[in-house]
Amino acid sequence: MSDILKRILATKFDEVSKASSQIPMHTIRSDAEASLGESGLQPRGFIASIEKRIAAGDAGVIAEIKKASPSKGIFREDFDPAKIAVSYEKNGAACLSVLTDKDYFQGSAQYLRQARHACKIPVLRKDFLVDPYQVYEARAMGADAILLIAAALDDAQMKDFESIAHELKMDVLVEVHDAQELERALLLDTPLLGINNRNLRTFEVSLETTLSLLKDIPGNKRVVTESGILTQDDVKKMRDANVHAFLVGEAFMRQDDPGTSLKELFFNLG
Repeated sequence: MSDILKRILATKFDEVSKASSQIPMHTIRSDAEASLGESGLQPRGFIASIEKRIAAGDAGVIAEIKKASPSKGIFREDFDPAKIAVSYEKNGAACLSVLTDKDYFQGSAQYLRQARHACKIPVLRKDFLVDPYQVYEARAMGADAILLIAAALDDAQMKDFESIAHELKMDVLVEVHDAQELERALLLDTPLLGINNRNLRTFEVSLETTLSLLKDIPGNKRVVTESGILTQDDVKKMRDANVHAFLVGEAFMRQDDPGTSLKELFFNLG
């Protein structure tokens, strides 16, 4: 585990402690369960949206909304999550991923709410989950899916968080970085398997990370390649390898219109 990940996780434990002292677990759990019957907050089917796009012959793009990162600073000053969400949806995104981490990525739960309210496609809560509290919190804010990072969780935690998510009708994207994490992630029920091409220790990015792990992934899993998708050649390389789902954010966030950038990368292939 990298030093930055250790720092982030330590911050998360403190964050959960403070949040649960203000809104107790039983309250956030009730809010999450109540959201299932609330108009406008009912789960939208994250995996189903990706599969629908792929079945139509397109890439299943999870378009990310994030203001900043700890390694690269602020991506855009004119940050309007609702406007970005509309642009992504209009230009072919299957789903959204919204950063809710405040301290390291300048995200917030409010950004997720704003983005989801502005569009009709499903939304992933992108954060570092370390406690069941955050899973209930995700559904209470309207998330249709959660991210589980194998490097940050043990096997029992991943199973527990996945179980809670599924009880709340949310889908799960489990993220791995290497063969050891992949082996652990395959124990989960979710078909959605993210492979992050960014090395957590060096922060170097290589698409070979995804390609080298494909041979160990059973056919009932949907691979989502994450990080480093910057050109149409990158997209072609992945689709030629039967990888049709992508999580991309940084490449779009720096552009004037993120959605137009998405369309040019994935759908204007000539």
